[in-house]
Amino acid sequence: MLEIFDVSYNDLTGKRSDDLYKLRKKTFKDRLDWAVQCTNGMEFDEFDNADTRYMLGIFDNQLVCSVRFVDLRLPNMITHTFNRLFDDVELPEGDYIESSRFFVDKNRAKELLGNRFPISHVLFLSMINYARHHGHTGIYTIVSRAMLTIAKRSGWKIEVIKEGFVSENEPIYLLRLPIDLHNQGILAKRISEQSEASLDALCEWPMSLPVTPVQV
Repeated sequence: MLEIFDVSYNDLTGKRSDDLYKLRKKTFKDRLDWAVQCTNGMEFDEFDNADTRYMLGIFDNQLVCSVRFVDLRLPNMITHTFNRLFDDVELPEGDYIESSRFFVDKNRAKELLGNRFPISHVLFLSMINYARHHGHTGIYTIVSRAMLTIAKRSGWKIEVIKEGFVSENEPIYLLRLPIDLHNQGILAKRISEQSEASLDALCEWPMSLPVTPVQV
């Protein structure tokens, strides 16, 4: 089973947190070459703190994917890290959350789940399920051009609020991610058609999805 659930920063065990931050370093520093903070082979920053929750995707006791959530009313990457690019955007009041550092470890996903399992779509749907379960109104996030393309291809009806440039040729995008039943259904249907998971299981939180292990 692929188990997807959320934990607080304080509830992360030492082993699990080390694995999470090492995979983030592998993804954001080694593969994407982002200007992120790394210490002892791990990537973490000031937003990894007691106010943070993480969504974890675990298969065979191995971390495959993750997302970080912070209440939009608290310091976050939109209002702080990239404030100079988006300070003219009026963020909504209410129970919104900011998501960041979402990734799929491509090597583990391929080895454990196979090439055809729609893990990116599952990650997106998990974000919707998490937000709906916890009573949030919606999600805001900043993504690269590549991630914007992946999100659009999933069928998720995301809204681009503003484009900014961290360098001349490196655009980033502030997005509003809707979490309504319509978008949940779009993603659930697509995943169901490509996997063994039922629509009911795909719309639950936490999620537990059947996956046939890759034969070695």
